[in-house]
Amino acid sequence: MAIELQIIAALLLDLAVGDPRSLPHPVQLIGRFAAACETFFRKALPSKRLAGALTVTSVLLATAMTVAILLNTVSLLFPWAYEIVSVLLLYTCFATHDLEKHSREVSQALAEKNLPEARRRVAMIVGRDTEDLNEEDVARACVESVAENIVDGVTGPLFFAFLGGPIGALLYKAINTMDSTFGYKNEKYRKFGMAAARLDDIANFLPARISGLLVVCASFFLQMNPKASWRIFVRDRNQHASPNAGQTEAAVAGALGLQFGGTNIYFGHPVTKPTIGDPTTSATEKHILKANRILYATTGLAAACFTIFSLAIRL
Repeated sequence: MAIELQIIAALLLDLAVGDPRSLPHPVQLIGRFAAACETFFRKALPSKRLAGALTVTSVLLATAMTVAILLNTVSLLFPWAYEIVSVLLLYTCFATHDLEKHSREVSQALAEKNLPEARRRVAMIVGRDTEDLNEEDVARACVESVAENIVDGVTGPLFFAFLGGPIGALLYKAINTMDSTFGYKNEKYRKFGMAAARLDDIANFLPARISGLLVVCASFFLQMNPKASWRIFVRDRNQHASPNAGQTEAAVAGALGLQFGGTNIYFGHPVTKPTIGDPTTSATEKHILKANRILYATTGLAAACFTIFSLAIRL
């Protein structure tokens, strides 16, 4: 089976069943190994930056070697199972189903006028404090999370899967996991997490910009306001503190007529971020469902574009 077919099969498997919580997940194993490396290198080295860089290097090497050894072993002992294992490894890297599921649960709670439950559910997918959010704030936070995670959960791993198969996709997830774990600008991780944060910025540079353009295309096919999506993408995509997160956020904000950013509470402290988009309308549970439609359409467009490009190179 060609790698393109393996990736499509893995993506369809994710769309069908998502991520069963009862099964072990490679990203969890990567996270545990990263934590162990952090403990070791912090004790072994006085330089936090060097300790962080060696942690990143160790996790990437361990991830690549583990996947390569697993695939080679399966290929030698059980050749018939090689493609199955490859598809399963790729499948663990995609999160379209779970991202849609979690955001839809927020939308359902809002539709039922159950604000406490909506706050609880949105807290599972956003970093800000949610205890005092009103219905509009909850809906906007949820849409913003969907927009930002299009890259991390879908198009990023797709991009690297087409570049490097299961090894490439899992290396991307390792980078993403380390950035989520170490990439904080606080006293503990400002120096230690620098390598992880910089590497994540580099890894997401192309996928984020491609994804922003694909969101604009998705808004056209979904008849959601592609002109505004393109205008806000061009105007506001670099307004985010992250060089990459704003790419898809801007395109989604324009397509839905929403404004992201502004002042939010994180760990009890107000944090003001530059705004992205124009406040043309107030966020509701319906905007969450529209964001999910953009998520699915962008996933399909990315899979189609990457497949065509990959086949064209091979031919």
